[in-house]
Amino acid sequence: MKKFLIKGANVVNEGKQEVKDVLIQDGIISKIDTSISVESGVEEINAEGLILMPGVIDDQVHFREPGLTHKGELFTESRAAVAGGITSYMEMPNTVPNALTQELLQDKYDRAAQVSLANYSFFMGASNDNLDEVLKTDEQNVCGVKIFMGSSTGNMLVDNEETLDGIFSECPMLIATHCEDEATVRANSAAAQEQFGEDVPIAQHPIIRSVEACYLSSSKAVELAKKHNTRLHILHISTEKETHLFDNSVPLAEKRITAEACIHHLTFNDSLYETKGTLLKWNPAVKTEVDRLGVFQALLNDRIDIIATDHAPHTWAEKQNTYFKAPSGGPLVQHALPAMMQHVANGAISLERMVEKMCHAPAICFQLENRGFIREGYAADLVLVDPKNPWTVSKANILYKCGWSIFEGTEFSAKVTHTFINGHLAYANGQLNDTVLGQRLRFDR
Repeated sequence: MKKFLIKGANVVNEGKQEVKDVLIQDGIISKIDTSISVESGVEEINAEGLILMPGVIDDQVHFREPGLTHKGELFTESRAAVAGGITSYMEMPNTVPNALTQELLQDKYDRAAQVSLANYSFFMGASNDNLDEVLKTDEQNVCGVKIFMGSSTGNMLVDNEETLDGIFSECPMLIATHCEDEATVRANSAAAQEQFGEDVPIAQHPIIRSVEACYLSSSKAVELAKKHNTRLHILHISTEKETHLFDNSVPLAEKRITAEACIHHLTFNDSLYETKGTLLKWNPAVKTEVDRLGVFQALLNDRIDIIATDHAPHTWAEKQNTYFKAPSGGPLVQHALPAMMQHVANGAISLERMVEKMCHAPAICFQLENRGFIREGYAADLVLVDPKNPWTVSKANILYKCGWSIFEGTEFSAKVTHTFINGHLAYANGQLNDTVLGQRLRFDR
């Protein structure tokens, strides 16, 4: 495998910024020092003025394979992720068929080994009647178990009280939840349909999928986790009210209940429904500016632990439908890091904290082996970012299979220049190397 020497980078890692050289060989970070001499056979990368950070670990994506590959594929979406500085991802089970058996779960791993440019793991899915299959899951080789405590866009709603209690009491590994109270959402949907007929305005989305719907479900999950001492991770927190369910009094590694914030909930608010329309339709809904700021503040004070994408592509045609027919979700992996770098440039979060929440915290939260930090002996999953290289998102540079982005027309001030996957230079200055070297993630549990 080719050796690389990254020279003079501003290394952002474990709360510090230091100008360092980093030597990559045999797929790992072999040396970090203030000055490393160039050896023969080593490709040198001049990183003066560039930021070097660990590869981003995205703990929530929907890459749509199998069964929904008109929207995205493991190859296309992992490719877009690599171009955006995401080196590892954890993918959700609501594909077709749903990953509700160990055999179907293994099929996804087998496919990723063939086509994924980035490192990968897949959540085991829970339903109202597959507890026996869930309990067979190997926690050292699988990131976690996913429960939809709100049906979202899939068909995996778990609403049986006995089933929920059984999963929370018996599952020894991390449980990740989508939390929206289904009864509340259905009642709000019926009320909106009665008022507007089939022509429900998109601005009703955060009213239908309301603060109360989120809080009822999240608080129930927290209650169950506390009752059974379950390792719970609540995905995509979207309301200020929910943030008070979480604790910041102990270090992340000691937490039994953790939470995640997504790029769209940190970036957008409900004033944009008028201009963005159904492109802004996510579940849970993007809500008020008070909610956006509340979620951001909870991220900064460690009540929320991780930044993720909930990357969920749909075709342009699908998103142009009326409110009830337009699916929720959108593509984000290529633009998540540039979007967060924009928040850094605007003073909303420090560079060190951004790296903590996008790289270190997912590794700690999921107990990943040898990833998420720039340390000697760790996998060489690394990203170089030019913080002063403005560029504009356009159809010409969008890599998602669906071909669109909510950020189209947005100018970002920072650009990803290089992405290393296990020591392999997978992306450099706009050019992707499509060699499949993504590895299955392992967990130290």
